[in-house]
Amino acid sequence: MVLQRHHTAWTPESAPDQTGRIAVVTGSNSGIGYATARGLAACGAEVVLACRSRDRGTAALERLRAEVPGASVSLRVLDLARLRSVREFAAEWGRGRVDLLVHNAGVVAVPADPTEDGFEPHFGVNHLGAFALTGLLLPYLAASPRPRVVTVSSEVQRVVRLAPERLESVQRRRGDAMIAYGRSKKANVYFALELQRRADAVGLPLRSMIAIPGLTDTGVLNRGANAGRGVLWRRGVTPFVHLLAKPVERGAEPTLYAATDGKLPGGSCVAPSGPLQVFGKPVAGDGFRLAPDAAVARRLWTLSERLTCVRFAELDRTSSESGPEHLG
Repeated sequence: MVLQRHHTAWTPESAPDQTGRIAVVTGSNSGIGYATARGLAACGAEVVLACRSRDRGTAALERLRAEVPGASVSLRVLDLARLRSVREFAAEWGRGRVDLLVHNAGVVAVPADPTEDGFEPHFGVNHLGAFALTGLLLPYLAASPRPRVVTVSSEVQRVVRLAPERLESVQRRRGDAMIAYGRSKKANVYFALELQRRADAVGLPLRSMIAIPGLTDTGVLNRGANAGRGVLWRRGVTPFVHLLAKPVERGAEPTLYAATDGKLPGGSCVAPSGPLQVFGKPVAGDGFRLAPDAAVARRLWTLSERLTCVRFAELDRTSSESGPEHLG
């Protein structure tokens, strides 16, 4: 699906000043998350690195301070595979507001071992963890005059669908790991759009954005849970990624565009301009064209509330019938 473009003039150098804004970036110790945090800090934002590993997070913090002298950055531990960690992060926030929340952390093609809470790992980390974190931080987002949530999806979401009659089964592994990953990234899209619908319905000035990095050499396919894969994976995936993928600095551009551009309306999607959203300069378009079925989005939202036991109290005035449908 081709996105309807709003405008195409964005460059990293054109990102507006972010001084005074408090940003939380998940998974920011490496890869696109680190490049995003560095870009926001360079624009003047106060950035909280939300990382699963304290040691890796500390190393990233020291590196960022060296690369961006005078940067206002801090570290908080957050493991999206454990809902109790998400709750602890929110309970210990201790700040008056959150201006920007970037859902960057995620897992790719990992084994089917369930999360601590019993969920399929891609769905549990990439979707449910982000969903719960947003709901628990929503009071702080609502305290911001210009709150924004950016959810990083993937071009893989284009080739999968979430069948409404099978939503209950997404919390369990069905088929290949990459298919499970794709479903979680499609869930990211539905979540971001439903968050915008519900914020609009209650008059909350929140902008919920989608960012699609395109093929980026983050190393995630070759380390961690994927490091022990067979010889075909090592000889096939690794050279392919190194040959064709862009560096993380360019992979972070769609996220930074979605996070900082004041002209973009809520529900926008920023993705590479090239074929299949894999390569090209970041352009912005109507995210509602990616997942036009609002009924599926509502059902996924209800399921996510039940599985995480997190409700969005500030959006409770929304019912299943209220709010614009954005059916495209």
